[in-house]
Amino acid sequence: MAFNDLPTDTLKRKIDEVERFLSISLSISNAHTVDFYTRDVWSTFMCVSPEEVLHSISSTDDRMGAVEEKENTTFGFCNASKKLVDISALLRAAKAHSVPGLGVCMQLEELMDNLTLIYGDTIAGDSSCKVPVPDEFMNCKKAHEVQAMSEVVASLAECCRVKQVIDVGSGKGYLCSYLSMRFNLQVFGIDSSSTNTHGAQERNRKLKKFSKAYQKQNRAIGNRALDSEDGSKQHSENSDGNTNFITKEKGRFVAQAETSDLSKQVSSDLSASDNATLDPSDWDAGSSFLSTLSLDVIEDASPRVHPSRLSLEERERRKRDNLERKEREGRRNDSDSSLFSPLTSYVTAETELKTLITELEDAVLVGLHTCGDLAPSSLRMFGAKQELRAVCSVGCCYHLLSEEFDEDRRGCVSGVCGFPMSQYLKDQACFCGRNARMSACLALERVSAGGGLPMESLFYRAVLHVILQDHYDCFKSEKRVGNVYSKASSFVDYVRRALRKLDLDETKLSDGDIQSYYDRYTPRMDEMVAFNMLKVTLAPCIEGLILLDRLCYLKEQENVSHSALVQLFDPVQSPRCYAVIGIKESTV
Repeated sequence: MAFNDLPTDTLKRKIDEVERFLSISLSISNAHTVDFYTRDVWSTFMCVSPEEVLHSISSTDDRMGAVEEKENTTFGFCNASKKLVDISALLRAAKAHSVPGLGVCMQLEELMDNLTLIYGDTIAGDSSCKVPVPDEFMNCKKAHEVQAMSEVVASLAECCRVKQVIDVGSGKGYLCSYLSMRFNLQVFGIDSSSTNTHGAQERNRKLKKFSKAYQKQNRAIGNRALDSEDGSKQHSENSDGNTNFITKEKGRFVAQAETSDLSKQVSSDLSASDNATLDPSDWDAGSSFLSTLSLDVIEDASPRVHPSRLSLEERERRKRDNLERKEREGRRNDSDSSLFSPLTSYVTAETELKTLITELEDAVLVGLHTCGDLAPSSLRMFGAKQELRAVCSVGCCYHLLSEEFDEDRRGCVSGVCGFPMSQYLKDQACFCGRNARMSACLALERVSAGGGLPMESLFYRAVLHVILQDHYDCFKSEKRVGNVYSKASSFVDYVRRALRKLDLDETKLSDGDIQSYYDRYTPRMDEMVAFNMLKVTLAPCIEGLILLDRLCYLKEQENVSHSALVQLFDPVQSPRCYAVIGIKESTV
């Protein structure tokens, strides 16, 4: 039975469709919000009113219906002036050229069905291994991501008959820890930040320790629950008088303790490793001890630093860290071989994995929200290294991608850029632009679900740019205003803080002068709101082009037998929800 791959010819046709649409509409996404008033962006691109745009975007009408284009227009843009004249036509086209509208994406269930058809009905992981479900030890978003991705990764490992996983950009090690404990896989987490590596290592050690205690407690409680004929919630009382709730979920019993000495111990130990202050009064009733880990709500997006830019001290420290790790692995006994091993390294497609992982065998390569160029680097690594049998890559931070056809080629390492990857798009010299890639990071589903854009801060910054242009010759300074808005009590206060941040003379302007700019542009704020909503609407199309380029790259590799774009996550919970998956032909 064949894997339901998207045919390469079909994929290229879809890429062509998106490219054609973006060749007309990308100018909106590449317009910089800072220049909105100084360059009169609305009048430059629009022949419709802000009210009409906002009304059309908020309308619940079906935008996929086939409606004839107005004469002398393409996707709602006038062929002569290049301005938008038909908002409804643009919205319909944007929906049709997004990933869902193109029909190029598998759903998670379809992927799992495909793997079962090809490789047999195997069960990933050891069903006898009871570990806490993800939402008991991390925040909801991360739990959602880890649970979905770990099932896919474990299935890929089972299909490829491998027991090792390499997680690039592993961060705090959430996915690594869960894969190693839940599915008995040997996981190596590689991160360029030594802070993340040390934190993941300490966190995993304590998590594993308490997981064993949790499993032991659950087995004792679960045995009592087996006598129940229905799956309804029961109450039992421990020797210390604490109440446990026992619930049957999907055929297994999960025990939850209201309070326990164990949870208090975890609170103390994990707060030390995560630098968090844990207050037992903040815990929900019925939460297990691992719920204390949910305080790690935000992961730092540490920028990747190329080794050539590291200080000598940092390079020596990384060498020591990795040598110590190898010594620990040498002392590890066979029964503990499935532990998660974090290590620090900057990786590219040329990285020799066997120098980092001495016991490397065939493995699955994964990346959960790998930042910027790390996602394409991991796909290139997968294609280049025979020992990597499958890949599951979910990228993010498209604005940090380097582009081959950017005139400055900023960020390209050794001439290798993050976009485009495929030879198909390279031959067309495909280019997006940084502002468009920044727009691709916007979350249409979240905005549609009621999550707003930070419009006032964007408005403040655009009006500040007018002030800088009118009164300061160096308004194009390389210095950045930064996060001044969050500290400002008013627009006047914002401007004064910004001028000080830019080392400009704030005495040139009175409070009244500054306020007059605010009063002048406030009636035009709806232009900015409407324009940014158009950027949000176009975001899935730009993201789609980037993802289809990565999928096309895998299809160009002769050693990759199956490849697919798969929606792993709920886009409201996790906007970067698509995984690029590749599998090499089995050598067994």
